[in-house]
Amino acid sequence: MMRPILLVAVLALPLSALASSFAGSSAGSASGASSAGSSSSGDDKIVLDAREDAAAFVASDGAIRGARLEAALLHLRERDVAQRDASDLALAKRLLAR
Repeated sequence: MMRPILLVAVLALPLSALASSFAGSSAGSASGASSAGSSSSGDDKIVLDAREDAAAFVASDGAIRGARLEAALLHLRERDVAQRDASDLALAKRLLAR
């Protein structure tokens, strides 16, 4: 009984974050963000696109692995040396916490 409730709760979190980040990204592009800001926006998009997959991965205790999550895990490990040794589950949880 608790597991389905947890899954619904975890899957609902990215929806509110996605809505707020969409508004922020629209404002950023209208203000003429620099190229450095644009590259971090691209990074954020990879991470945001993976949030639903990360939620399913965490809720299923690693049984459900989506393509967007795989891409984000690769991206995070390439971008930050400290995250290369982190487990997939730890990185997925970090994705959800952003």
